[in-house]
Amino acid sequence: MTDLTPNSTFLIAGIVFVTIAVIGQSKLGFIEINPGCFGRFLALFIGISSLLYALGLLNFSTVSFDFLRSSVLEQIKQSISSINDLLQGS
Repeated sequence: MTDLTPNSTFLIAGIVFVTIAVIGQSKLGFIEINPGCFGRFLALFIGISSLLYALGLLNFSTVSFDFLRSSVLEQIKQSISSINDLLQGS
């Protein structure tokens, strides 16, 4: 049996809330979901916030902006070098 980590819990909650926001009125088995306009907006906000938290973008205590910036720059450099290699190989 696997334990749910907080990260996977926020990921699952985010997916559920975004699904509720997108689908809107639906019938799920014996439960009818009808959030209305404000409920859909609230579900979308909670869902996106949960997904961002699960990805670590809102978890300011563990992710420093310098680390995030350097990792994004490193990914860009790798992408540019691979694109250049692909173009030069043609």
